[in-house]
This record gives sequence, structure tokens and C-alpha cells, in this order.
Amino acid sequence: MAHAYTPGLRVTQHAIVHKERRLPLKGEVVVAVGEHVRRAQVVARTELPGEVATLNLVNRLGTTPQELSGYMLKKEGDPVVAGEALAATRPLIKWFKTIVESPVDATIESISTVTGQVILRQAPRPVEVLAYVDGVVDEVYAGEGVRIAAQGAYIQGIFGVGGECWGELHMAVDAPDADTPSLGAEVEGKIAVVGSLITREMVEQARRAGAVGLIGGGMRDQDLRDLLGYDLGVAITGTEDIGLTVIVTEGFGAIAMARKTFDVMQSCCGMTASISGATQIRAGVLRPEIIVPEAAGVEEQEKERESGGVQVGDVLRVIRMPYFGRIGRVSGLPAELQAVESGAMVRVLEVEFEGGEKVVVPRANVELIEE
Repeated sequence: MAHAYTPGLRVTQHAIVHKERRLPLKGEVVVAVGEHVRRAQVVARTELPGEVATLNLVNRLGTTPQELSGYMLKKEGDPVVAGEALAATRPLIKWFKTIVESPVDATIESISTVTGQVILRQAPRPVEVLAYVDGVVDEVYAGEGVRIAAQGAYIQGIFGVGGECWGELHMAVDAPDADTPSLGAEVEGKIAVVGSLITREMVEQARRAGAVGLIGGGMRDQDLRDLLGYDLGVAITGTEDIGLTVIVTEGFGAIAMARKTFDVMQSCCGMTASISGATQIRAGVLRPEIIVPEAAGVEEQEKERESGGVQVGDVLRVIRMPYFGRIGRVSGLPAELQAVESGAMVRVLEVEFEGGEKVVVPRANVELIEE
């Protein structure tokens, strides 16, 4: 029998997570295979070329490109500081003298006698890549970066904004569907796990209190627009400068966090988690994530799903109406195609929700919650 592959989120208490940490361009890797690293540790570094400043000196000096070299006070390769003279005219009357100064600290990269332009290159910018998670370096990509293996709890969300950060997990509620109280000084430097809805007001409270992250079941689309100040569109997220990282685990609207997701985070309360809001929903799907490495390190190999297909007993979430957002288990996998409201014949599965209710839904309308 052929397997039907179903997209899914990973929610598990114990997993081996592999994170690639790569430089934007060639540089130096400063750790070795087998080395234990901490999340804030630099694992690779490089330098980005400095910004370029272009000066059209012939217009400023009132000369021709071919005559430019006669007016230059500096030559190619010379360092200059902001305000230092680069070139000057030599009039008979000194009051008519024109001096062109460097607008920035830089090095003279080129002096063109064809265009009359001088190109200044500012100092290179250092770039350091951090480990992001506590783990063990299990592969080194020469001059590019490393791969780090970490063992611990791993949770993927539906959507997020904001970059990578880490902090102690703080449970602001005691149930996945509970109303969230006001957030105050208790979340400073921490990642707050709230109830079924992250509101704009809640984000503001967390930001004022100094929280580094906020995790909840859902968020209203309008609150997200107000937070960012623009419509997000379909671009990849993760670079937003909003003061903290926000992750929703279920979807848009007021949706209670899945019980398993909440239980895993509750079991990690007080532990330091690494989180990232980076999300991409088109080709090359990228999910926001919460990683809580175990202190014991990497000791066992991760068990891979044997078939890769949906199986009886699997936990899933329905992602379309009329059962949108509900969590259940696969109780049956009918082999024959069945007709849906549109008239199309599709593959379906039987889902049993909490309380014993059983329904039949198209397989395209669910996503697995991998354990």
C-alpha cells in the first residue's frame, strides 16, 4: 500500500537536533569536531567588505579627469580620516583655494583619471557566528561554518517574527487555554509562555519588562500588522527589529496551545531555551523553533520515522475548516478515495478527537505533530 506523506511539525521531549551555523562568506572556523560549545560561543568569524563612498572630484575641483592626479594630496592605498584633505587646487590667490575633505574614515581604493572619481573603502565589518545552542560540533565546513548536534526538547511553531535569542523559559499560565495575566518584572531576560492568544498589548508589556521572547497559541493578523508597521507578505521572517522574538504554535486567532506542546514547555520551565522566529512558508519551508538542550549532551542517535507516512495513532492537527485547529489521533486510514464537497475524489483519514468524537477529513487538511 502506498504511503500518503503529510506535512508536520516536530514536538518532542527528546530529540537530536542538528543546526548548521554558516558564515555569509568565506572566513575562519574557530572550533573543531567533537568540541562542546555553548550557545553564546563564537564558532566562526569573517569580515564583510566595508561600505564604499564615491567622490566626483573633477566637479568639486573644476578640473578634468586627466589633470586629477596633479591635485591629489593622497594616493591609492592611503588611509584617511573624516575631515582630512584628499585634494586641493593651487590658485594664485589663496582665498580661492578649494579643498575636498574625506567624509568618512576609509582607505583610498582607486583614483580614476577616466571618470574623475575617487572611491573610498571604509573599514571591513567583523561578523561572528554564534553556536546558538549548547551541543557538540559534529561537522566542520572548512572556511564556512559548522554543524552542531544538540540533544533535548524540540518544538516547531507555525509562525514567528524576530531573530535568534535565548533565555529561561517562564510559564505565565498554568493551562494551554488560560487567560494570560499582565506581564511584569518576572519575565525580564526570559522567554514567556502565555495562553491561547498573544495580543499587541501583551507584546508591549513583555518588551517593557525586558523579556527576550514570547510564545503563545495564536495571534491576530491585525495585531501582527500593528506590531511590524506593515503587511508581512510572503517573505522570510526572522530579521525584524521588534525588541524580542514572537512565536505562535498553532495559527492566527485565539487558539489554545496544543496540550503536548504546552506540556513539553512546562516540563522545561526554568531551563534555558534557544528560540528563533525565522519562518518561510513557500519553497524550502522554515519553521520557528524552540530548543531546550539537555545538560547531559548528545548521547544517543535520533530515531528516524520508519515509513515517512501517516500511521494509525499519529498525533495531528486539522488545518482547515470545519475542524480547524483541533488536535486528534489517526484512528483509521481508508484505502479507497472518497468524495468531498467540491466533488473531487481524495484520500482521507479518520481522526479521533479528545472525548471520542470521530470524523473523516481529507489527508491534505491535516498536518502531523511528530513526536
